[in-house]
Amino acid sequence: MSQLIFLVEDNPSDEKLTLLAFKNCGVPNQIVVSRDGAAAIERLLPSQPNPHTLPLPSLVLLDLKLPKVDGLEVLRRIRADSRTKLLPVVVLTSSREDEDVLHSYALGANAYVRKPVEFAAFVEAAKTLGAFWLVLNERAPIRQPSV
Repeated sequence: MSQLIFLVEDNPSDEKLTLLAFKNCGVPNQIVVSRDGAAAIERLLPSQPNPHTLPLPSLVLLDLKLPKVDGLEVLRRIRADSRTKLLPVVVLTSSREDEDVLHSYALGANAYVRKPVEFAAFVEAAKTLGAFWLVLNERAPIRQPSV
């Protein structure tokens, strides 16, 4: 089974562009999408045990400007929980605000990527993200916390 990518993106056009870019550059991984921050938190850190919960993803691609709970709060919650604190999180956003970059890294983002507007550039970005985070990067082992 290939490594799972978790895309947190509320904009349908950006979601389609991201999925198409990964497909066009040959990244075979399953991509699961959440369209708001609250759903992303519930997917990664379920409040109730659920036998149908998907495994933790290998990579989270996180937009910042999300409904319900913004991306910075999602990142804060990911890093605060022992189950997900080492999970690779790449902020993938169109925000060009220096404060967003600063806050993202301060909260523990592994990378900050601005979405290119041109499709060819976006495919190249997706190819680079896939190659590095899913192939070359050595992930921290995911272990259940000791009780």
